[in-house]
Amino acid sequence: MQFDVLTLFPEMFEILNKSIIGKAKEKGLININLINIRDFSKNKHKKVDDTPYGGGAGMVMMPDVVYDAYKSIKDNKAKVIYMSPQGNKITQKKIEELSKEKHLILLCGHYEGIDQRVLDEIVDEEISIGDYVLTGGELPAMVLIDSVSRYIEGVLKEDSTKEESFSQGLLEYPQYTRPEIFQNKKVPEVLLSGHHQNIEKWRRKQSLKITLNKRPDLLKEINLSDEDKKY
Repeated sequence: MQFDVLTLFPEMFEILNKSIIGKAKEKGLININLINIRDFSKNKHKKVDDTPYGGGAGMVMMPDVVYDAYKSIKDNKAKVIYMSPQGNKITQKKIEELSKEKHLILLCGHYEGIDQRVLDEIVDEEISIGDYVLTGGELPAMVLIDSVSRYIEGVLKEDSTKEESFSQGLLEYPQYTRPEIFQNKKVPEVLLSGHHQNIEKWRRKQSLKITLNKRPDLLKEINLSDEDKKY
């Protein structure tokens, strides 16, 4: 998977050289190419923004600078995503859909945003990570890269994503590890039984209970079996 990121602050992405994403980069499973939009400024002071027409607070990123940065890595087969609070909120379903792409170009805005004309020209989709505003699109871009990369073959162990929260419409069941007793609390007996069928039933029941308590809205979107409804 190829990620090209158009940003004014490429140094912010240093964190993606760590942990699972860093290892995926080392293995060549994903590639993250950072393009500094400021490098395409025609201004001797590397200015990339200007005051908005019509007045108002803040500054707006200029269209020609953004467009030239985009042209430097243009690929007609790539999907261009603008990280924007006005976009559709990201979901696990969307993450899985994006993981099937071969090339994503992520555009990170700043200040009061980007001139609409260049957005109309190059952007395929706007995506938001929530109904709130950040200082720029870099953090949302990192969230998208991290979540999409987990679905690239070889990044995680096989089946790691199949039972986690949202993957099947439910929140994930609780997890336990050693020691067997902690603060006088014991690991549930069923997990120590070695009876895989009972363990699966217990996990399904716990997922349903947790989803009902924390995100009951999710239950409306899945088909519950008669056995599920007993829980």
